[in-house]
Amino acid sequence: MLDLKQHKYRKEAHYKATGKVIYDEFYPKYSKSIIDEIDRILAQHYGFTDEEVDYIINYDIKYRMGQEMQEQIEE
Repeated sequence: MLDLKQHKYRKEAHYKATGKVIYDEFYPKYSKSIIDEIDRILAQHYGFTDEEVDYIINYDIKYRMGQEMQEQIEE
């Protein structure tokens, strides 16, 4: 969580109904290596196969990290 917080971006928005809203946007793609390590440790704990771990990590890239990350891996 510390790494996620280091890469957050605080934003402000103004709405007619609620007024000023301040919120944090998190970018997990910048913490990918840490998230992958957590996935590997959990996979060991639950007895996942290498193929299952690979699926989880690649699913994360394809659907959570965006097209930009997928294109970098394919190169």
